[in-house]
Amino acid sequence: MSRANKFFCIDISLGVHQMARCRYPDLHTVGADVRDLPFANGTFDGIVSNSTLDHFESLDDLSGSLQELFRVLRPGGQMILTLDNLSNPIILLRNCLPFRWLKRLKIVPYYVGVTLRPHRLQHLLEEIGFKVLEVDAIMHCPRVLAVAVARWMQKHTRSKVQGHFLRFLQAFECLSYLPTRFFTGYFVAVRVVKSIN
Repeated sequence: MSRANKFFCIDISLGVHQMARCRYPDLHTVGADVRDLPFANGTFDGIVSNSTLDHFESLDDLSGSLQELFRVLRPGGQMILTLDNLSNPIILLRNCLPFRWLKRLKIVPYYVGVTLRPHRLQHLLEEIGFKVLEVDAIMHCPRVLAVAVARWMQKHTRSKVQGHFLRFLQAFECLSYLPTRFFTGYFVAVRVVKSIN
């Protein structure tokens, strides 16, 4: 894709808009529910949805949001989407446990909802009308441990040590070349295009 002239941050949370505007003053922010977007058909040349759709309670909500993204994407436009990877046994276990336990143990500070295995996600995207160009798994480090260690290091170590830790975590990405990548990847990532009819 070529470089974009205009970017929009779309989120239902006012706090996200305020943080985005502080960090990127020229960014256009829109408060909207992705299941009912306030844009005309074919408005966007490209869409990036970075682990935002896996917070719904039902598959119908997830499917409805993908249909809305399809609607507002122009024919020939591309979308990059990531969701929690249900083929990863840690994600599967996490999604089977009650959220109140996860929150009380400070494992997950926010609600995590329905997500899909890679093949099911691909099938759903194709049912909606997208052409799937790529499906992969990303972020292969043990995320729960990595987040806990990173928080501790941020408070107690220098940036040089933190940099070494990040390079250590990046080394886990070599697992993305193995046939087991959907077992170890924390997120499933897809790149799709809206076909030109």
